[in-house]
Amino acid sequence: MTVSTDPLHIAVSKSKGIKIDWADGHRSEYSCEFLRDACPCASCTGAHGNEPQPSSYSKPQAAGNPFQMYKPKIRMNHIEEVGSYAFRIDWNDGHNSGIYSYEHLRRMCPCGECQSARSGG
Repeated sequence: MTVSTDPLHIAVSKSKGIKIDWADGHRSEYSCEFLRDACPCASCTGAHGNEPQPSSYSKPQAAGNPFQMYKPKIRMNHIEEVGSYAFRIDWNDGHNSGIYSYEHLRRMCPCGECQSARSGG
């Protein structure tokens, strides 16, 4: 079966995440935490020889530390299309340089079926 990178429908919840129905009938659901941690920008990925600066919103905070800093839940302030191939998200943590292409989103689909296919299972 051919995997499609053409979205038929995109549903955005600025506090929960994004759901995409693809042209091949597959549905992908991305939480805000997952999307922010998977930001494809150069500073988050370490492109151009820089030290990667990934976020860790999808990882639970260590329990038992009474002096943990409060970290507000990640959410989208604004989302905008980039051409007809991607979108850019302005996050409430001040980050906004990642361009999420539909190809990148489909390749990193977090569903069990896609995870299994990526691992060769």
